[in-house]
Amino acid sequence: MTDWSVWQQSWDDQQEWYLPDREERFRVMLDAVEAVVGDRPRVLDLACGTGSISARALRRFPDAVSTGVDLDPALLTIARGSFADHPRASFVAADLTDPDWTAALPHPSYDAVLTATALHWLREESLRALYGRLAQLVRPGGVFLNADHMPHERAPRINAAIRAFDEARQRREKERGRADWAEWWRSAAEAPELAAPTAERFRIFGDPSEGDHSDGQMFSIDWHVDALREAGFAEARPVWASPNDATVLALR
Repeated sequence: MTDWSVWQQSWDDQQEWYLPDREERFRVMLDAVEAVVGDRPRVLDLACGTGSISARALRRFPDAVSTGVDLDPALLTIARGSFADHPRASFVAADLTDPDWTAALPHPSYDAVLTATALHWLREESLRALYGRLAQLVRPGGVFLNADHMPHERAPRINAAIRAFDEARQRREKERGRADWAEWWRSAAEAPELAAPTAERFRIFGDPSEGDHSDGQMFSIDWHVDALREAGFAEARPVWASPNDATVLALR
């Protein structure tokens, strides 16, 4: 029998190689949820991957429920295996660029929609369309939080220094055995319990060893704030930032 917690931990380890402050951004996101909508939220874990946000939300909020949505069959396999005995979690497969993707969800609205390190995979037109759909999916008074790469294009020297610092840290950790994105996916493809969904994942997105499948775009904090307001959210502002990333909160 597969111990899905091992795959969950390996995914977290791989992600933290890129994002050493990953847990801090999750904490800030959940702080914001509790501050605005309380401690019993109905959560949508958007582009959920293995369910990292769901796991932390359900652990922090004993009366919360969470729906995870993603297109990746391998990551959804890990998520469903990990939460198989958890009555407050559910997962659905959907393509966020499909205009009708919300029809797959079990609830018509959510108190909080949370996503991290995912929406930079989308092009501008698709991201604006998604923000418009989320403005209808989040209930009035509810929140949307996006933690992602949000570059500061007017600070090139600062960006270069931070990039060099991160690259040096990653080299040190890789020498100690940390797996990167491509290595993690090679391990998944070789595992009997994940071989079939990983092959399907490669068919959809491409093989990570052959390059990054993303054709998306990264936008500044100000761009996200303005786009969310234009999409129909009443307010939007940044609530957290690291040297590379930021979290934007939008209030419906």
